[in-house]
Amino acid sequence: TGFGRVGSHFWAFEAVQAADLEVPDVVTLGKPIGNGHPVGAVITTVEIARSFSETGMEFFSTFGGSPVSCAIAEAVLDEIEEKKLQRHAYEVGAYLKAGLTRLRDSHICIGDVRGMGLFLGVEFVYPSMHPNRKILSGGDLAKYVINRIRDYDHQILLSLDGPDTNVLKIKPPMVFSQDDADRLVFSLDKVLLEDPIQQRMAWWSSQV
Repeated sequence: TGFGRVGSHFWAFEAVQAADLEVPDVVTLGKPIGNGHPVGAVITTVEIARSFSETGMEFFSTFGGSPVSCAIAEAVLDEIEEKKLQRHAYEVGAYLKAGLTRLRDSHICIGDVRGMGLFLGVEFVYPSMHPNRKILSGGDLAKYVINRIRDYDHQILLSLDGPDTNVLKIKPPMVFSQDDADRLVFSLDKVLLEDPIQQRMAWWSSQV
């Protein structure tokens, strides 16, 4: 993840370098660099690039190096810089995360809210209602939420992630605003108050 999405850094790997992780030898850039246009790039050191060349292996790409694709990629980078989208992701992301955290405090099915900038996750669980009882994944809750929140009265597209597919993955466009964040939090709160969710949580609480 990069291009300023995490807010605090341009590349997400920079955010974990405080843990003594080294700079990657190779960084691959995919879809975001073209903002929809099919273009990708590879960044590496001169030494690594030279070692690949010295193998004698021929590399050929039919559309590689297209001036049109390169111009589009440069325009995207200019837009991120000129519109200060990294700073925007930091500020709006913090605002959205605070709103989602408030939801966690009022809905016991939300086990965690995590992430940085405009790359956030909301984890759904069946919480422990007893010291000897384990927390269970709320994959069915998360699935209900993403299907319900995309309906006509909300029209919000989200996806699922995590090994138990119980985490709402929130990666909106970089122009996502505070008004958009308010709408997302409001809609999510409304869906979580609906009968199917409330009935599941009531049943779970009764199993203590």
